[in-house]
Amino acid sequence: MKTAYLYLGALLLCMTSCKKEVTIKEEVINKVDTVPELKEAEITSEPIDSLAMQKAWTEYATPTEPHKRMASESGTWTEDLTFWMSPEDKNPQKYTAVAQVKMILGGRYQEQKHTGRMMGMDFEGISTLAYNNASGEYTSTWVDNMGTGMMIASGKYDEASKSTTFNGEMVDPMTKKIKEFRQVVTIIDNDTQKMESFENAPDGTEFKSMEIMMKRKK
Repeated sequence: MKTAYLYLGALLLCMTSCKKEVTIKEEVINKVDTVPELKEAEITSEPIDSLAMQKAWTEYATPTEPHKRMASESGTWTEDLTFWMSPEDKNPQKYTAVAQVKMILGGRYQEQKHTGRMMGMDFEGISTLAYNNASGEYTSTWVDNMGTGMMIASGKYDEASKSTTFNGEMVDPMTKKIKEFRQVVTIIDNDTQKMESFENAPDGTEFKSMEIMMKRKK
């Protein structure tokens, strides 16, 4: 592109002076002659190991033991929800809901659809749970009809306590600032789970803001 501009400049000056024409042509030739050559090391790249790449992606995409555990939770669950507005809240709000749990996308992700009534309104929420074979972590997402944002959290499963601790961030609708939260999902037995959600009060004190007891219908 640079050489093309030089030739255009030479053509323009040629219309005003023959003497300048010679000078400009020589300048163009000199500039072209001095274009550095690319070294071999700069134009070659390391060969891609296609077999290793295929193996890595196959392992990444193949459902493993954590996915089997998620699949074992499929079914209809009743939920008892309790909400605390602050650490001093002595009269928590209580609601009930139902969750339909199933695996999607070839058994790679768990989807939960929650329905109920809260604060006199119909409530709907959808969560997804993924186990990332590459990172060894779980990731959960949450959206519902009472907001326009998405909650995302990640964490690891602890076999000793049969629980997964998630840490995430969300935008506080009141302050418009990022707010951290922590969730602990504990497997009590094959048909009972408890989810606890914790957040920080204005003074930084962590408190339990929500608890959901889930029972699978038989």
